[in-house]
Amino acid sequence: MDKNELITLFHKELRQEAQVKGYIREETEHVVRHISQFGEKGFIVSSNVNEGDVREIIKNELNYFSNLEQDFEWKVYNYDKPASLKDILEQEGFTIDDPEALMVKKLDEQHPLLNHGLHFNLKEITDEQGIQDIIVLEDAIWNVPHAELGEKLWRDKQNNPESLYLYGIYEDGQLVSAAWMYLEENSSFASLWGGSTLPLFRGKGYYTALLATRAKKAYENGHPFLTVDASSMSKPILEKSGFLCLAYSYGCQSPSTK
Repeated sequence: MDKNELITLFHKELRQEAQVKGYIREETEHVVRHISQFGEKGFIVSSNVNEGDVREIIKNELNYFSNLEQDFEWKVYNYDKPASLKDILEQEGFTIDDPEALMVKKLDEQHPLLNHGLHFNLKEITDEQGIQDIIVLEDAIWNVPHAELGEKLWRDKQNNPESLYLYGIYEDGQLVSAAWMYLEENSSFASLWGGSTLPLFRGKGYYTALLATRAKKAYENGHPFLTVDASSMSKPILEKSGFLCLAYSYGCQSPSTK
């Protein structure tokens, strides 16, 4: 598949038609929104707007989520229309996150990731303590709290254990690198998350080992397409493993509705 075909497939399966556990999907003429069933942040994953109606639709969505008392993220990709959507959202009070690269790879049986030797300290994480270890790791690396993420991961692992897989690499009993993956519902994609490693333990191939473990699990379960919202640090590692950068995305965070 070429780049445009991959973008079309991604847009259809993970934006227009996405179903996310723990969220109520609502589709209007102009947006696909997901409302959290657990009081967490909602999100708009796809929109159909133009220069003439975009500001009115943004105001409508702000009012809609405000009535729910739920903050939300409007996810914008650089192929979205109008091209000024991100800038208009910022003008309407949204805070724009740093860009992330949309990286996608289609696996086949010969792909090196599927033949990668597993790191001997790599373990699957299935219990609440293991997930708390991940949150401690994420807090230490990014210096922001991830308690809500921990609650969501544990809830999802309990309620839908076959759709979420978490892995960690331990050194002397300490979790030093971790990542997880969702096998997306009714989709050929698996989405990869995390991949953070403590600074003192970088350069040992842990990111690639975690990537390979998740690739094998995804392929075994019939999800040949991998997708990552990659930071500038992760992007070159993914490119070495054959991932293509299809676009750049921006998380646009709504002004507080509470």
